[in-house]
Amino acid sequence: MAMRESYDVVVVGAGAGGLAAAVFAALEGARVLLIESTEYVGGTTAYSAGTTWAPNTMLAASVGAEDSRETVLTYLDRAVGNRSPRALREAFVEAAPRAIEMLHTRTVARFRARPHHPDYLSELEGSTAKGRALEPEPFRADALGRDLKLIRPAIPEFTILGALQVDRDDINHLLSMGKSLKSLAYAVRLIGTYGLDRLRYGRSARLVMGNALVGRLLLAAKQAGVEVRINTRVTGLMPQGTGHLLTTDAGDEIGATGGVILATGGFSRHPARRAEMLPTPLAQHSPGAPGHTGAMHDLALALGARYGTGAASNVYWAPVSTRQRSDGSWAVFPHFVFDRSKPGTVAVNAKGERFTNEARSYHEFALAQYATGTLPAYLVTDAEGLRKYGLGLVRPGARGAKALIADGYLAEAPTLAALAAQLGIDAAGLAATIARFNTFAETGIDPDFHRGETVYERANGDADHDGPNPTLGRIGTAPFYAVRLMPGDIGAATGLATDEHARLIDKDNQPIPGLYACGNDMQSIMGGVYPGPGITIGPAITFGYIAARDAVARSRARAAA
Repeated sequence: MAMRESYDVVVVGAGAGGLAAAVFAALEGARVLLIESTEYVGGTTAYSAGTTWAPNTMLAASVGAEDSRETVLTYLDRAVGNRSPRALREAFVEAAPRAIEMLHTRTVARFRARPHHPDYLSELEGSTAKGRALEPEPFRADALGRDLKLIRPAIPEFTILGALQVDRDDINHLLSMGKSLKSLAYAVRLIGTYGLDRLRYGRSARLVMGNALVGRLLLAAKQAGVEVRINTRVTGLMPQGTGHLLTTDAGDEIGATGGVILATGGFSRHPARRAEMLPTPLAQHSPGAPGHTGAMHDLALALGARYGTGAASNVYWAPVSTRQRSDGSWAVFPHFVFDRSKPGTVAVNAKGERFTNEARSYHEFALAQYATGTLPAYLVTDAEGLRKYGLGLVRPGARGAKALIADGYLAEAPTLAALAAQLGIDAAGLAATIARFNTFAETGIDPDFHRGETVYERANGDADHDGPNPTLGRIGTAPFYAVRLMPGDIGAATGLATDEHARLIDKDNQPIPGLYACGNDMQSIMGGVYPGPGITIGPAITFGYIAARDAVARSRARAAA
């Protein structure tokens, strides 16, 4: 039965930004409705590492970070420049510490800083190697009870034993359990608890990375009194007095007296705008979640909102390799840091030649593919590299390699010439590239693309590598392997234009009363540049905080009028 109801704040979209906005509004005493169009909450955050770029927080001191507002803004000025309004970056830098502190002190949300987690453009003035990138603490989600099933499961290929999520600490223990009694005991506890969880919940209740962040925010929302409604599409949005009226596909009419906060993940799966705003050839696969259809953008644009301009790229990118699963769906593996930066790997084009620095950020790597026409690129390694580091879906120790060779995902050949023939690339070019690359491994210097010269690049190499550069190693132990890489979009950078209060603005830069955006629905303050890990989630949470407080203030002002 259709209903007519009213809330102080309505948030549309339940990724990290939407969940956080709903929590912040509820903590201010507002009556809050959170609407999600899919069957799960979490959006792309649930698929991700959950890293949150939030400078100058209460957690920075835990790793001895020395930072300041001026240093952060200097870094963002150098990285982003005029690709986004500086006023929005200033608002972010001011509000991020307060948002994280509120979550830590008033909810179950918890983050931690790593002692070494560098900014991506670490060669720029103002960059830092620690303190800004926060990761969610692992979370036992038993308190969610039946609501545990609402969390979008992690990408299957990022789990073990079917659905057990593991983070970097787990992986280190799992790889060492044959050498260390401590690691063996850790692995036994991890797997044993997972088995019990499967019996009780049908999935793991121990959440890590993005699932941990989503789980904590969902529990925080429930504890704060947020009403969460899934499988619900907003079909209409119209002004009503000083508020707004939303209609849904269930026929409900929902009033929002203070504000409507859009947090639906951006335009990336919009059937028309994807083709308009992405370069050609159009990326066929994305590792993002399915809910970011841009449908709410259409409604907001009809009310006078507009898209932001000036971004260096309309979306953020990562190179991806793909494999069709047995059920017909596609595994889309984003090559973030696990293989490209490791010794004994090299990326080449159809001529067998390198085209970029393999150890640069995933965003820059994929942009280099487009800039040089390297579609696909081929990520090449040898038997030793595959054993040590894996390659794409192949895990360290070459686990799963046979099946991936059999279905064509992983190319294997006894010689480089045979590998080139199998891939359809120039054999002489590949041989020359590998020979030259091997000399770089000996000297530790890459005069062609300067791989391994920045703090960020070296951090993603192998600190235990027996060589002068942790990202450079010889390729020469047969057999040889490769996977094909194509650019895949991981999130929108171009979104709806806002002011520093997260209010949507019109063509005259005037705020549209009661309409807000955060996350990928909002024009990125990073201007299509990728300065560090978590630069989508950090601003999403922060501008969710800013939007929520402004919307609650509007609701109170209306009630007092």
